[in-house]
Amino acid sequence: MTITEIDERNATGSLHGLRVLDFSTTIAGPHCTRMLADLGAEVIKVEPTDGETMRIRPPVRNGCSSLFGQLNAGKKSLVLDLKTPEAIEVVHRLVKGADILVENFRPGVMLRLKLDYASLRPLNPKLVYCSISGYGQTGPSAALPAYAPVIHAASGYDIAHLTYQPGRNRPDYCGIYHADVLTGVYAFGAISAALYQRSLTGAGQHIDVSMLESMLTLTPTEVQAAQFELPPPSRPMFGPVETADGYVMVAIASEKTFQGLVRAAGRPEWISDFRFAKYADRRRHWNELMDGVESWSRTVTTERCLADLSEHGVPCSAYRTVAEAMEDPQLVHRGALAEVEDGGGSFKVVNLPFRMSGARVSAGKRAPALGEHTRAVLGEAGFSQHQMAAISEKSPPA
Repeated sequence: MTITEIDERNATGSLHGLRVLDFSTTIAGPHCTRMLADLGAEVIKVEPTDGETMRIRPPVRNGCSSLFGQLNAGKKSLVLDLKTPEAIEVVHRLVKGADILVENFRPGVMLRLKLDYASLRPLNPKLVYCSISGYGQTGPSAALPAYAPVIHAASGYDIAHLTYQPGRNRPDYCGIYHADVLTGVYAFGAISAALYQRSLTGAGQHIDVSMLESMLTLTPTEVQAAQFELPPPSRPMFGPVETADGYVMVAIASEKTFQGLVRAAGRPEWISDFRFAKYADRRRHWNELMDGVESWSRTVTTERCLADLSEHGVPCSAYRTVAEAMEDPQLVHRGALAEVEDGGGSFKVVNLPFRMSGARVSAGKRAPALGEHTRAVLGEAGFSQHQMAAISEKSPPA
């Protein structure tokens, strides 16, 4: 059976049967735990009485944030005031039956609540406990507050990005939370590895994921260039090529694609030209090469340029908005977007970017209302109606 032939009606998630306690907020942690939920794990999102901060982030419809929904589809919502002893008792009871715990508070917060790994391990030695933080759980910067834009700057990412924009000398704000999403993915991978190790040893462990270190992995070329002198080309080797009505991105990363580019541009003789024949020479004369390519590309439309480049095997794309990308027939064919509902209606979220031939991989159909599953989760944990009422009084839903 191929991946496209899998019977979604009968398949289950590969993480079906695992229970996750999700104490995370904002993006990195929730992105990680939604990945776990998409693969079938039961994810219980523990929220404060006024709800997780992303519940008020736009777009908001009828009081419901679709951004929150994107990050938390398929989860359950449990409201607890962690400053109360009753809430800590709830967590202790839930931990005994949990497989995974994810938190991304600043280091020290869970320790003060006595919900750190050392405190919870005696209750459940099989617990896989994942901490996500800006700089890691230890070290001179561990206690510093951090969000993605700060980590982008601290990791050198913003300055590295600036070097590919000739003429600019002021760092800019990316606006896209690469550090959050990337760190969430690394946390997911580490949790998966820890679960496999647990299947061999029977023991859980503490995972310490650093946003700063995660971001450094995005710059392998720059990490090496920082150690060894590497004169940059006068023009970035990847960048837009102007057409008669727009721009096209081309990526020339091999001899084959270089040859395809110059053939598409009508200059096949450049394959043996002393300026371009070898990579080192080509790098020194990159400006001349790309100026020559643009002397052709400016005479044709973007559509024609893309067709000619593709015919010669050159990786290329027009510049698109996210809205345009979402309409790509390839993404439609792959089922890359899923429909999710909340109290504000329906909206689309991005599915995980992989398919499995033996398991369902899909976003949950609903995003939870604040505290929607509190009583059900407490009841399953063995709390009486009287106890649930007392806990609810201490942790009233918003």
